[in-house]
Amino acid sequence: MWKNAIYSCYNSIGDMLMEIIAKRSGKLLEYLEENLDMPKKKIKDYLHFKSIFVDGVLTTKYDYEVHEGSKIVIDTKKKTRYVLPFNIIYEDSDIIVVSKPSGILTISDGKEDENTVYHLVSKYLKSKNHLAKVFVVHRLDKLTSGVLLLAKSEKIKDMYQEDWNKYSKREYVAVVHGIPSKKEDRLVNKISETKTHLSYISKDGKEAVTNYKVIESTKNYSKLEIEIETGRKNQIRLQLKNIGNPIVGDQKYGINDGYKRLYLHAYKLSVYNKKEKKYHTYISKVPGEFNYLLKKDRCK
Repeated sequence: MWKNAIYSCYNSIGDMLMEIIAKRSGKLLEYLEENLDMPKKKIKDYLHFKSIFVDGVLTTKYDYEVHEGSKIVIDTKKKTRYVLPFNIIYEDSDIIVVSKPSGILTISDGKEDENTVYHLVSKYLKSKNHLAKVFVVHRLDKLTSGVLLLAKSEKIKDMYQEDWNKYSKREYVAVVHGIPSKKEDRLVNKISETKTHLSYISKDGKEAVTNYKVIESTKNYSKLEIEIETGRKNQIRLQLKNIGNPIVGDQKYGINDGYKRLYLHAYKLSVYNKKEKKYHTYISKVPGEFNYLLKKDRCK
């Protein structure tokens, strides 16, 4: 069935998934046709019946962009059970921690209901227990990838949300345009929101605090480690743009640079569990395209 693709197959409730790690960038249908010993019509059927996910995002488009290192999952037994199309970092009777892909909402915005982390995790849990429930503890922007924690009861959700900023440490990695004037800094601004839900820096908004440290720089880009002290909407994107270093791929607050994803990843979440009276740390590996972008720039 397979040609040159790197793959692994694994069981979930007795069924098989196909998993491919892309070796190069390209169009989804063309890539699968080249790397699978499978009729083109069958691949189209998988797309038509919503059985293919790229980095956790459900797609039916033949020309969906695949990047080097992208994980392509084909659910061949979709009708008989449900498996999450993105990685579970940790799960117990109280919580589930997942690695959210870029391009998928945490929870419905009123327009998109099904392709959200909330809906997919709920579907996954209900496939094991039809009485299962899920509650969003915190959110990541649609275009931001990384660690996301959800609770399995309202009581646990409330426990984590109480003093969330005090008891959680949220660390990110970003690739930005240019080289910041300071190697590290603590950015403090007040942020307001327009009626169309666009955030902007103002004199009378809510305080946003973002700490960054430059890890690596090339001619055109810098990789930053970031820790936030507050959870204002889009604060990292807005504050980095404000110092002249917008995040790569940020067409909302940055520049139209042609990149299809936002280069912002929530790679580490440390949070205090009040039941156990101790901290737990959850990590989501930084996407390969972050380092690939820097490597490509160094070779120019």
